[in-house]
Amino acid sequence: MTDWNPFLRAELDKPYWAELQAFVRAERAQATVYPPAEQVFSALHLTSFAETRVLILGQDPYHGPRQAHGLCFSVTEGVDVPPSLTNIYRELETDLGIAPPDHGNLEHWARQGVLLLNAVLTVRAHAAGSHAGKGWETFTDEIIRTVNNKAERVVFILWGAYARKKKPLIDLTRHVVIESAHPSPLSARNGFFGSRPFSRANAALVEAGRTPIDWALPARSS
Repeated sequence: MTDWNPFLRAELDKPYWAELQAFVRAERAQATVYPPAEQVFSALHLTSFAETRVLILGQDPYHGPRQAHGLCFSVTEGVDVPPSLTNIYRELETDLGIAPPDHGNLEHWARQGVLLLNAVLTVRAHAAGSHAGKGWETFTDEIIRTVNNKAERVVFILWGAYARKKKPLIDLTRHVVIESAHPSPLSARNGFFGSRPFSRANAALVEAGRTPIDWALPARSS
């Protein structure tokens, strides 16, 4: 967990953690679970605590083959871009004039300090929400609290009702929250489109003397 470990180590000793890991092991023994075990904590591996400048909160990993790889809203290269991410790219182009890339891999954001965190870190194949309520939320709430404790300003991007429920965990006197409807096709037209989260996040970072994010994603690597 790189430099997250000192902040989160205590969670691994709590009863809920052992129960959660036993549940996930049992699920993997009898069904396909996404993302692969080695990618469950990709968000923490790619974005260090020290470098975290923006936190985007998702709910659940994608539950189709080869989609989820541990970063919210992101999919591995070579997989069709999901509808929600298509709408995120559409808003990015409207907001900053950045044309959509030919893939859905958001690692470039993660490596710059954008923590792409799902509230639930695993899911059974083709069963959305199947690992909700098993303990992951306790762990990821602690990640949100840990980021909130940073002395430097962090921008929290909360899309949709589920993510916005986490707002009480954030100190609004020190950090900035950008919230709107979810980018899914069901709700994007109800307040996500036109919300300009990318330019607003960068403006908040610059105002605090922090480096803005380069939201332009490189072309597919292969």
